Amino acid sequence: MSFLGRGSTPAGGINQERVDMATQELDMITDIFNRIVSSCHAKCISTRYAEGDLNKGESVCIDRCVAKFFEVNKKVGEKMQAAGAAGGASPGGFSL
Repeated sequence: MSFLGRGSTPAGGINQERVDMATQELDMITDIFNRIVSSCHAKCISTRYAEGDLNKGESVCIDRCVAKFFEVNKKVGEKMQAAGAAGGASPGGFSL
């Protein structure tokens, strides 16, 4: 059975629901990647390009920036799940 449902649907057709889900996931991952690139590039890389490669400081900054981005994304996701599980008990949303 493949990811897109080949072999699990009659007559070997493609499961459109799975294709739509895969497309949506790809769009979300592409959006996250673009936001990381935009944010970390602005914070870590000088607008005056002196070298073709990243220097050590830029490379370390990029590593930390990406790690922080994912850590914050994880924490926000956990807070949103907790707020959703609580049924949105607080009238103003949730606080970090």
